[in-house]
Amino acid sequence: MTELNVQKRENFLDELKKMEDRVMRRAYDIFRGNGFEFGRDLENWLAAERELVWKPAIELKEKDHHFEVTVAVAGMDPKDLKVDVTADDLLVRGEMKSEKMDDKGTVHTSEFGAGSLFRAIRFPKKVDVNKVTAEVKNGLLTVTAAIAEEAKARKVEIRAA
Repeated sequence: MTELNVQKRENFLDELKKMEDRVMRRAYDIFRGNGFEFGRDLENWLAAERELVWKPAIELKEKDHHFEVTVAVAGMDPKDLKVDVTADDLLVRGEMKSEKMDDKGTVHTSEFGAGSLFRAIRFPKKVDVNKVTAEVKNGLLTVTAAIAEEAKARKVEIRAA
């Protein structure tokens, strides 16, 4: 089990914008490569996303006044993962590196690749950014975030005036 450092960020919209810009540039390259054929914007965008971004499977569950987010990161070295959190969002990023096996034999087929893991998850309720932990075990990243006190439901006593 490996503990990860969780960065508390007020705003990581800049990271989302950077990724969007990379996808946009690649989608344009695909558009240009297809002879500037109009009407395939979404197809080009999705193709660019598939090439540049790995969106791993996730599970988000709530129990005992906290959220638990599980992210499938098999094959990723924990030191290559970054976890950022705000009161509303969780951003998991990382770089998948492809190891070349040239000197260890002839590779006939390989589906291993390199790319960017990028997953933004919106919490259903605000979380306390000071009570977030992350760990990797058996190819799964588990992020636990306590629900913020103000987000918890509470009973309000009604007083007569």
